[in-house]
Amino acid sequence: MIHILKNHSSAPLLITVMAGIIISAPVLLLMIHVFSRFGVWGALSICVLTDIAAAFLMKEISLKAGMETLIIALFVIIGVKIAPLITDSAVGLFKG
Repeated sequence: MIHILKNHSSAPLLITVMAGIIISAPVLLLMIHVFSRFGVWGALSICVLTDIAAAFLMKEISLKAGMETLIIALFVIIGVKIAPLITDSAVGLFKG
C-alpha cells in the first residue's frame, strides 16, 4: 500500500504513515473480529473498504490505484485458497 500511496498521492508519506499507525490499532481489532465471524472474505472486504476510506481522506482517488488495490486483493484471495493445497501436497511428499 505504501507503494500505491507514494505513486498516487500528493500527501506527505511520513504524515500518511504516522496517521496510519494511529488509526491501524482499532482497525486491526475490527479486522480480527470480522475475520473470526466471516472468514477471509469478510477480512478482505474490510481491507478494501479501509483502502477506499483512506483514499477519500487523502482526497486522492485514481482509477489506476483502485485497479492496483483490486489486483492485490485478488492475489491475496488466490494465495489463501491455493496455499493449503500446496502445503498439503508438500507435507504428503515428506510423509510418503
